[in-house]
Amino acid sequence: MRKSSLCLLSLVLALVAPAAPPEAAPQSAPKLILTLVVDQFRYDYLTRFRSDYNGGLARLLTHGAVFSNAHYEHFPTVTAIGHSTILSGATPSISGIVGNEWYDRELNKQVTSVSDSTVQLLGGRAGETGASPRKLLVSTIGDELKMSGKGTPRVIGISIKDRSAILPAGHMADAAYWFDDATGNFVSSTYYFDDLPVWVKAFNSGRAVDRYITKQWSSNSGTAGAAPQVFATMPPKPDSAYFKLLERTPFGNEVLELFAEHAIEAEQLGQRGTTDLLSVSFSSNDYVGHGLGPDAPEVRDISIQTDRLFTRLLDFVDHKVGLDNVLVIFTADHGVSPLPELMKQRKMPGGRMSARVVLDGVQKAIAAKYGEGNWVIGKSGPAPYFNYQLIRERKLDLAEVQRVAADVVRSIPHIARVYTREQLKNGQILEDRIGRRVRNGFNNERGSDLFIVVEPYWLFEERGTSHGTPYNYDSHVPVIFMGRGIKAGQYNQPIAVNDIAPTLATFLAIETPSGAEGRVLDEMLTAPAPGVHLSSYVER
Repeated sequence: MRKSSLCLLSLVLALVAPAAPPEAAPQSAPKLILTLVVDQFRYDYLTRFRSDYNGGLARLLTHGAVFSNAHYEHFPTVTAIGHSTILSGATPSISGIVGNEWYDRELNKQVTSVSDSTVQLLGGRAGETGASPRKLLVSTIGDELKMSGKGTPRVIGISIKDRSAILPAGHMADAAYWFDDATGNFVSSTYYFDDLPVWVKAFNSGRAVDRYITKQWSSNSGTAGAAPQVFATMPPKPDSAYFKLLERTPFGNEVLELFAEHAIEAEQLGQRGTTDLLSVSFSSNDYVGHGLGPDAPEVRDISIQTDRLFTRLLDFVDHKVGLDNVLVIFTADHGVSPLPELMKQRKMPGGRMSARVVLDGVQKAIAAKYGEGNWVIGKSGPAPYFNYQLIRERKLDLAEVQRVAADVVRSIPHIARVYTREQLKNGQILEDRIGRRVRNGFNNERGSDLFIVVEPYWLFEERGTSHGTPYNYDSHVPVIFMGRGIKAGQYNQPIAVNDIAPTLATFLAIETPSGAEGRVLDEMLTAPAPGVHLSSYVER
């Protein structure tokens, strides 16, 4: 009887209880995450040259979620830090990547962001030290994807520069490859494997890099009816001078794109029933921009050629994987300042000073007060690292030594701010945007003893131009997402490049990288309009 009553009660409850809502169909994961980074690509290159784009960049601008006010929220704005931020979401204060190079107090020597004496270079000259991501203290999207237990994803980073290949890919990457301008090979290190894969050796043996012998880089879109302007002519033989010049022309990007195609083909990226990740960073734009400045015709031309190169790569990915199965992210690692000489013509501020003025001035000031000695033993750009052993031997107060040095640097014309290491440790900093970016760049273990901010448009370089300041011309970069599940359009609210990583983690339903500080860009995470296919792009 009791059993019958229970059955009857269950039936009644089933009849009167509201039906459970059907579960939403889960968003199918992309087969490939394709991260495209263009080194030193200011955001305004998208708007200034927009009428010249009718290829891959135009496709991204048309079919992507375009964030028009994306900035890096750290200082200094340099290549290693930018690349470490994109797929980790971490600032230098957490990631430990505080510059392209710095003084390592444990090793008592200058190091780069990826130098690693415990590994060997593969594919270059025998016996050379390799590189690895071991200095990166946090995880990346690739690492979290690997640790998620979702299949067997492959994660690969590719660039001309070692740091630009290694840092976005992370610790658990299957490989990172970069260009060796001594041999013209794409190389890696024993951090990833004991020997280069067969397909990489075959690519190097094929000498695709040598196809540009005596070739001219000339303008593709000059004034109507005008003769093309020749920007560079490649040397007649493939030696170190040839390879170095190759990096400084659009030909360097072309070789990199071809290598990326081979990686997709050989590693079957996006074609194995799991989500793979490929990060490709194009470095040639940076080399051109450093030498000539953002207003040079060569910068416009290489931007146009980048648009065409993206067409080639996206078409290849569409053929192999299908763009509807790919999530594309496009960004840059930093911007760049205009040439000071041009700014003078424009009646704008700006100029040049030598980093030696800072470093030598600090050395002399400390020596004058505390006696002769090797007081400055390292640097990161113009930022000095002091000799702590000597300071201890002389029984000096470190904070006082830093204050003496800071006062000297503040007296140098066109220095806007100077913060000491002790000030940053104690949170003694202006709480404006510049101050926050400086604070985000300070890592207690690896930071320098002084943080030096010049006035806007002032450079420490003797020629050409550079980047590294917390000002908008160095921090403002493109951020574009394109793929299924992304709502295309222009988004004008301010975001940080740090937002890319947590957004990807949410999109992929994996753990957020360990040091990520950004937010999820959920305003763009929605299903695309029916019938819109990314491969159906029609040229403007």
